[in-house]
Amino acid sequence: MFYVYMVECRDGTIYTGWTKDVEKRISRHNSGQGAKYTKSRLPVRLRHVEEFPTKEEAMSREYSIKKLTRKDKLHLFGQCH
Repeated sequence: MFYVYMVECRDGTIYTGWTKDVEKRISRHNSGQGAKYTKSRLPVRLRHVEEFPTKEEAMSREYSIKKLTRKDKLHLFGQCH
């Protein structure tokens, strides 16, 4: 299985990515070995996960989430500002 995940960074920004192992990926982010974007915004907190059978579907969903507005991203994890 493949997963699309969203994390909230220390500064309140949202990062979206895909992975095969969510726990391992979040751990890597929080150890400073994750994405360049999150390195200066630690710690990150997992806020949303979706599961997909193929890498292509996960990558497609990641792309579509990244195009959403901040408000729509917050709706995905049940928080509206």
